[in-house]
Amino acid sequence: MPVPEFVLSLREKIGHDLLWLPAVTAVVLRDDGRVLLARRSDNGNWGLVSGIVEPGEEPAVTAVRECLEETGVVAVVEDLVAIKAGEPVQYPNGDRCQFLDHTFRCRWVSGEARVNDDESLEVGWYHPSDTPELPPHQRARLDAALAHDGRARFVV
Repeated sequence: MPVPEFVLSLREKIGHDLLWLPAVTAVVLRDDGRVLLARRSDNGNWGLVSGIVEPGEEPAVTAVRECLEETGVVAVVEDLVAIKAGEPVQYPNGDRCQFLDHTFRCRWVSGEARVNDDESLEVGWYHPSDTPELPPHQRARLDAALAHDGRARFVV
């Protein structure tokens, strides 16, 4: 996965210290109920479209941008589903991050799902009850978006 330039610049100053980053997850649904998934090139895991919010960028804009960049799919954000702080992560190079994820329920507008950059090995539409195995945090975000009742979920 390419590291955003602003993160590289911060790493020059803070080294491998823990970096707090806003992030998004886009749960993109088609009218037939299928969900957009991508298999990541860095670890081979299937998951929802996700990414880091650039400085000054609105999280909902990030969700739409990441969908187009990674999968060629144009989506529109319908609602904020949940905000949750993830566990700290350490990468093989020693960098440490912790992400504040904003999960959005999105609707497909146009575009054929395809591998559109080097971040994914495969992309496709799946029925939520018949997805490839998802990491637990990804499955929880998908389930939250499917059960969304119009109120965002917060852990307190």
